[in-house]
Formats: sequence, C-alpha cells, structure tokens
Amino acid sequence: MKTITRRQCLLGAAAAAWAQEQRRPPGVLVDTHIHLFAADRARFPVHADSPYQPAVQPLEKYVEFVRQARIDHVIIVHPEPYQDDHRYLEYCFENEPSKGFFKGTCLFDPIAPGAPSRMETFVKKHSGRIVALRVHETQDPKLAPTVSGAIRDRDMKSPAMLATWKKAHSLGLAVQMHFIPYYAPQIRALASQLREMPVLLDHLGRAGQGSAAEYEEVLRLSELPRVYMKFSGVSYSSKQKYPYPDVQPLVRRVFQAFGPDRMLWGGLGMDAQQFQQQSALFEEMFAFAPEADRAKIRGLNAMRLFKF
Repeated sequence: MKTITRRQCLLGAAAAAWAQEQRRPPGVLVDTHIHLFAADRARFPVHADSPYQPAVQPLEKYVEFVRQARIDHVIIVHPEPYQDDHRYLEYCFENEPSKGFFKGTCLFDPIAPGAPSRMETFVKKHSGRIVALRVHETQDPKLAPTVSGAIRDRDMKSPAMLATWKKAHSLGLAVQMHFIPYYAPQIRALASQLREMPVLLDHLGRAGQGSAAEYEEVLRLSELPRVYMKFSGVSYSSKQKYPYPDVQPLVRRVFQAFGPDRMLWGGLGMDAQQFQQQSALFEEMFAFAPEADRAKIRGLNAMRLFKF
C-alpha cells in the first residue's frame, strides 16, 4: 500500500480548497505569455545588459500553481533580463510539469551577423519547443535605433533584420513583436514580404503609448493573413486601474479587426489571486463574444498555432 506523506496530504487539501474557491474558465487554457526568473542568480545570472532587474518568479512555485489552476499549456516568453542566455528556459523545459507542457520564445540580436546561425542551432537543439523570435521596439521614435547593448530597439529597416526574419520563417518560427504603435508600418513592411509567417503582436499593441492614427496602423496589420493579436498586458492600453473599463471599446475593435481565430490570451497570472483577476477580466472584456469564440481565444487558437 502506497504511503501518503504529510506534505502530499497538505498539498492535496490546498489544491482541493483552491479549486472550490476558483472558477476555472471552461475549455482549453493556454497562457501564451509568462516570464520566469530563477531564485539562484549564481546559476542563472541576470545579463549585464539587462534593461531591468526582475523579481524572482521561479519555475517550482509556478508549476504548483499551473497544476492547481489546470492550465493546459504555457508559452514561456524568454525575458530580456537573460538576453540571449537561454539556460533558464532550457531548465524549465527539463523540469516541466508534464512532457511537452512548455514551449518558448527565443531572443537574439536581430541585426548581429551571427544571429541567424545561432538561432538555427538553438532551435534545432530544442526541436519543436521554440515557437518564436521576440523583437522589442518600444523606444522613442525620435531616438536613433540601437546598434549595441541591450537587445532591443534595433533598426527595423536594416537588411540584417529582414535576413533574421527570413531565417526565423525557414525554421518554422513566428516573430513576436513587443512594440509601441509607431512601429506598426515597419512591422507591416517586413510581414508583407513573409505573408505565410505568423507575426504575434504583444499586449494589444500597447495602444496607450501611441496616437489614434498610429493605432489605426496597428489594426491595419490584421489585413495580413498570419498576424495575430495577443490579449495581454491590458494596463499598457489603459488610463484607468483594473479592470481597465476604458479598454473595453478597444478590445471590441481588435476583435472586429482580427476575428476570433487570430487572437490569443496571455498573462493568466502567477498565482491563484492573479489567475482569478485575469480570468474575470477576460470574461468582462469579451462579454460581447459568443462562447465558441471566447473558447478559441482562451486556448484553442494557441493549441493550433503552436502545435501542442
């Protein structure tokens, strides 16, 4: 007869209590946007070029949460503090809650001469696990593009940028854009040349950090057949506090532009309280949409796009 330890008993009781208190959204749940940061900074150091110092958000604690929440799959968005050092992402793959639970994005300097070959080596090492190259473009447009330092705000018009996008496409990756609305036409210029490659737009395109005219260009990206919008980072598009009521009209416009088949949900939270808040926010923001469409955005679209 198998002996149940006291810790297992306590965890089981906690999970049961948690499940009773929470209302898990129905259907498949895929979180397409989480960052994880190791507690062991000696083993997994923050890069010298990190643009910020992250709080600890370790894998082990997160795994307990996703099991309780019954989240089906997760995309780990490899975060900037690690720059192009992907060791913690690899650690997460090696210690995932179930086989194939995680997939991830990668980060390489898109204008560096060796970036395409480095990306290819990494993607092939983790066959089927890397889904996108993330590119950051959030700098004040009045400033010149960067050429060194933190891997962000590189020149979108550079031939090297296009070459890296083409390599990503050949490897079966998407390009995941973290950007402010000003850069939408530059994204369009690249995506128009690679119409079969998925392009993922983070955080509703950060509508609050651009003009109305610039955001129209974000919505125009929906005219390209493989561009997806992510419902995440809602606060970037709001001037109000949670539950961000001023964003509701924007969400409806995004839904009308991209449709239910090209929207993804990200940022479901790192613990029970955040999960409850984000789930309630999702249902409120998409109250206008039929349940079948909400089910696609909660996870069915991600299951198909990322081949889980």
